[in-house]
Amino acid sequence: MKKTIFAMGVIVLMSACNLTQKTAIVPTIANSDFEDTYTIIWNGKSEAYIYAGGKYVRNETYDYVFNVVQKRYDNKWKSTKTLHRNHPEYDFRGGQRSQTMYFEIDYFKNGESKAGLILNTSLGEGKGVTDMEFREQVLIIQLNQNNPYYNISKHTPFNKMKITQHYKYEEGLLTETVELYKEKNGKITPFSKMEETAVFYIREKINKAPTTFKQ
Repeated sequence: MKKTIFAMGVIVLMSACNLTQKTAIVPTIANSDFEDTYTIIWNGKSEAYIYAGGKYVRNETYDYVFNVVQKRYDNKWKSTKTLHRNHPEYDFRGGQRSQTMYFEIDYFKNGESKAGLILNTSLGEGKGVTDMEFREQVLIIQLNQNNPYYNISKHTPFNKMKITQHYKYEEGLLTETVELYKEKNGKITPFSKMEETAVFYIREKINKAPTTFKQ
């Protein structure tokens, strides 16, 4: 029991050290101001699966709830995601319990019906592909050793993150799969995947207070 507590303490301490090395999760600017752009707020949950015995096995301890503020500027998106794992038996192998991530995406034309994308995130850099209406997206991120949440080394069970997104705008719904895996010498070894579901909110005028005090 003491060894387990000590090991978890080391993991938390290493994560804290990584945070001090990172200057900022979201880029710093001199003046803060409201940006009048197309903004979507996502609110959702994730069900987690750990890869074991050659297949994915459900693991509730890795589940999390999350929110995303997604700002769209024509062919550039800027998103900030926060998540929290609530389960008391979470073992920290998938990063810290509470996390905030920043994603900046630049899109460019890549054929008649597709667009390519370049990722600059607080976790690392990456690339991907999407359609012209941003409905189906695949993003792959090479996780940096000095990112604030994962202590990437030769012993870490993953070094890449793959995000497969399905934007169902007409339903007000986003579903996506987030996979963590290790890629070495052309071989891919899965570690975990998270099946996310989120509903979205956009700016809209309302004619009365949305909630009231219950007597």
